[in-house]
Amino acid sequence: MASSTPAPTDQSQPQGWGSFLWNKLGYETLPQDVSEKSFYDLKAPLPGKDKWLNMADYKGKVVLIVNTASKCGFTPQYKGLQRLHEEYKDQGLVVLGFPCDQFGGQEPGNDQDIMQTCELNFGVDFPLAKKSDVNGANMNEVFAWIKSRKTSLGGTTTVKWNFEKALIGKDGQLINRYLSYTKPDSIKPDIEKALAA
Repeated sequence: MASSTPAPTDQSQPQGWGSFLWNKLGYETLPQDVSEKSFYDLKAPLPGKDKWLNMADYKGKVVLIVNTASKCGFTPQYKGLQRLHEEYKDQGLVVLGFPCDQFGGQEPGNDQDIMQTCELNFGVDFPLAKKSDVNGANMNEVFAWIKSRKTSLGGTTTVKWNFEKALIGKDGQLINRYLSYTKPDSIKPDIEKALAA
């Protein structure tokens, strides 16, 4: 489970070489405007031209966001995520996958390859965003927002590996971040509590 400490602001982060070391240690400079946005202001590109995943479409839902990869030791978690999707979708849970190739090159395919792998090997039918970064200067705004709300291990902001997860409540507030080794089934109590709220 991740820390509940908010991420540091741009003003509190070092500059120059200090900034370089700060980032290498797992602390990032997050986009300034992201902390001012609500979850429902966020969007992410979908595979294909001019298609978007708008978080505003999920108002009143519980949303589980996961950075995914097809060739990772945690990839079998897709099955657990699909089970959560099937078990709770009619009660208001939305599972969203965010494919990412930043960890060991474990998501090398294009968006079409990723979708085919997920459908054929794991039966995934929950939405998958376009492949994007979750760390660094080009991180997608959904993960930037998550990191602006809650830090990870040791107060760092970076996503550490594939299959980290974030749970968003019906009110659009971040409930928790979960590290890669957290199996989807172990999040059930938090999901059920959020759905009952």
